[in-house]
Amino acid sequence: MLLTFGQPDYDTAMSDNAVNLIRRGGAAIIELNSPERMNAWSDRLSSELLQAVEAVADDTSIRAAMVTGAGRAFSSGADLKEGIELFKSGDFDPYRVLTERYHPIITGIREMAKPVVAAVNGPVAGVGVSLALACDLVVATESSYFSLAFVNIGLVPDGGSSLFVPSRVGFARAAEMAILGEPVAAAQAAEWGLINRVYADAVFADEANALLDRLADGPTKSYAGSKRQLNKWMYSNMAQQLEFEADIQREMAVSADFAEGLAAFIEKRPTKFTGA
Repeated sequence: MLLTFGQPDYDTAMSDNAVNLIRRGGAAIIELNSPERMNAWSDRLSSELLQAVEAVADDTSIRAAMVTGAGRAFSSGADLKEGIELFKSGDFDPYRVLTERYHPIITGIREMAKPVVAAVNGPVAGVGVSLALACDLVVATESSYFSLAFVNIGLVPDGGSSLFVPSRVGFARAAEMAILGEPVAAAQAAEWGLINRVYADAVFADEANALLDRLADGPTKSYAGSKRQLNKWMYSNMAQQLEFEADIQREMAVSADFAEGLAAFIEKRPTKFTGA
């Protein structure tokens, strides 16, 4: 499935995959393409997403990029069904997944010498929020919402969320999102400064594409210089924070509360956390 709001003159670089890379002139669109799973981050999707990010970063003819999701969601976060199978087999290692697969994607976007827009076309949760906020600009549909849902299964924010969220909205709101895990509607997210713009669902596609085209036609070196300035001021400790997140997530993964969170998810019942 190709980008649902793309234009006919886009060329497909990857198709029939978990991630599509779509190109038009100097613009590229990275589309998460597992709509039946709300674009959950399976091992396959994250592998292909990394390939797409690296391809866009390395192609000097691409001057701006967009990340979006196929179907009704941007991304529901990590693929819990896949994670449950790994947990049952004793092969669940969040530290390895984060450091080997997720972190290169996040740092690849932040260090890319061209602007990247997140076009949030629906609900986004967990590491999907990290992906969106790693981008330079974030636009969303009115019906979208943002949720750091990690706490609901006894985990902590990862993929850079513990860095990107407070840098955008401050401590109080970041703590609220991380600890309460409640969804933040797009309009509220824009008011907080978590994202840049919100568009009505009916015009979102046109507005997002227009922004991408504007960036692709703009002063690429200037954009890259601005990213370097912002990264130095806001995210100079990104590598250390990502490593710290992975360490804490590894601690959470052996907790009784995480086991309970997964069990409740499987059994479709309320959680009964004990704090252990």
